[in-house]
Amino acid sequence: MRGMGISPGLWTAQCEPHARLRSRMSATVTVFFGMLLLTFFTACDRAPAPAEESGPKHSSNEAHLVRLPLDEVTRSGVTVEPVGRTAFRMYRTFPGVIRPNENALANITTLVRGRVAEVHADLGQMVKANQLLAVLHSGDLGLAQSAYLKARARRHVAEQAYQRAQFLFQEKVIGQAEAQRREGEMISIRAEAQEALEGLRLLGMDDRQIKSLERTHTIRSQVPIVAPFAGRVIARDLTKGELVETTDKLFAVADLSKVWVVANVSEKDVSYVQRATAVPNQPVEVYVTAYPDEVFQGTVSYVGDVLDTATRTMQVRLTLANPTGFLKPEMFATIRVSSAP
Repeated sequence: MRGMGISPGLWTAQCEPHARLRSRMSATVTVFFGMLLLTFFTACDRAPAPAEESGPKHSSNEAHLVRLPLDEVTRSGVTVEPVGRTAFRMYRTFPGVIRPNENALANITTLVRGRVAEVHADLGQMVKANQLLAVLHSGDLGLAQSAYLKARARRHVAEQAYQRAQFLFQEKVIGQAEAQRREGEMISIRAEAQEALEGLRLLGMDDRQIKSLERTHTIRSQVPIVAPFAGRVIARDLTKGELVETTDKLFAVADLSKVWVVANVSEKDVSYVQRATAVPNQPVEVYVTAYPDEVFQGTVSYVGDVLDTATRTMQVRLTLANPTGFLKPEMFATIRVSSAP
């Protein structure tokens, strides 16, 4: 075996089949991986199948819509307007309290001292003009009526005496001095009768009642307490049998069809409020704690001229219509005053 060798031609013949096999395998692997990559990219580009929906289909725009019934739209005050340019306005809010309209508020007292005999009105009751609220018995009124009847009788006697004196003076039965004395007495007694008459009027008697007294000469000590106008009884401070004085407040009657809102404006906001309320009858929004979903409209009727020395605030008064009676005196409120920037 020594000296034995392989010729180059034989080695080349043996290696060529192996080279062709490796070439085929490499081409096969390349085609396989190419098909695999093509399948992968095709699957990524394909959109996933939409999931089946059991309910009704809605567009993306309808999913964000809020639909309200017509009555709810009206109650909420929602309005639809075309887009346009409007003036920009700013606002500030101020705390306030609802008060009765003092131009339609009556604190009812008695003009004569007396004892309560009858009570016909209760707290919260609606009353009409000249409706009877209570009746008092007053001895002072009886004495005043008696004094008037006496003064009227003396006046009649004095007038008759003066007429006789004039006749006697013309017949020269009496002198001029006597006639003048009779005239002076008549003038003095007439003044006393007039004073007694005015006293009855000050005690609350009208002309009809005075004429009835003169005709019948019947003294009545009853004092009627009546409502000066139609409204609601918002205060009552008397009971049957109670003795009342002329300084006592018996009833308070108010017409609440219009109320006031009195707000306090701090010193730093005075100029803003004066500028915002320069236009007469400008509407102002009012919010009440008792009705958080309601917006009331009022007008500024008064802007204070002085500041409160303790709180350093200025009062602003609004007038509000109150046909439903929802707004009650002493309710807390907030006013919103709008103005141009």
